[in-house]
Amino acid sequence: MPDPDVAALTARLRAAGCVFAEDEAALLIAAAASAAELERLVDQRVSGRPLEQILGWAEFCGLRIFVEPGVFVPRRRTEFLVDQAVALAGPHPVVVDLCCGSGAVGAAVIDRLHDVELWAGDIDPAAVRCARRNLPDREVGEGDLYGALPAALASRIDLLLVNAPYVPTDAIRLMPPEARDYEPPFALDGGPDGMDIHRRVAAEAAAWLKPGGHLLIETSERQARHVAAIFTASGLHARVTRSEDLDATVAIGRRL
Repeated sequence: MPDPDVAALTARLRAAGCVFAEDEAALLIAAAASAAELERLVDQRVSGRPLEQILGWAEFCGLRIFVEPGVFVPRRRTEFLVDQAVALAGPHPVVVDLCCGSGAVGAAVIDRLHDVELWAGDIDPAAVRCARRNLPDREVGEGDLYGALPAALASRIDLLLVNAPYVPTDAIRLMPPEARDYEPPFALDGGPDGMDIHRRVAAEAAAWLKPGGHLLIETSERQARHVAAIFTASGLHARVTRSEDLDATVAIGRRL
């Protein structure tokens, strides 16, 4: 492939609203085997398709996570959820990545802890297929929330990690096009107040956690106190932690 005009390519991407245009240009050039393929990839990015879906991978916690078209792209803020889980983990923990999407959270936990029994689940067949690529030799079930897990996990889970949809339905139209138009609505829509799935997860959490086990859910700063109240109503001891650097909020519930 002849040397591309990097400056012109960067300018195209910047004009399309790509904040990290220079970095994206370098990644697209590296991914293209020909000038024609590079043009096709750039056209997709300029049209709004997420860079990660174009490349086929996303960087998350220092790992390269496979991402298929139509599967939720892991966000950097969710690295804070992984940090909180690792900080709470004891020896040989049983960890579940629920609403796992690509399986990024589970993969990062394995990378950090190594000696971990990890299970994952999602309702979306495309996400399950993607997660199985990122979590080889681990069980990834397909089903609605706890329906994706084997019954034998009940009362055995040390860390139940959930990055469920939490965008209020009416707010989805305000999201960037790369999320709104290219990720499945059910991976974004958390119901009228964004907390429908949080309520469902919390309602059954105590039956799945071992005594002293923790439920960790990513949420928004605005929703956090409401999610904590949901945890308390479900019999969990609740607290909220936040990273200003990552603009990330995690609600943590502990089974008493």
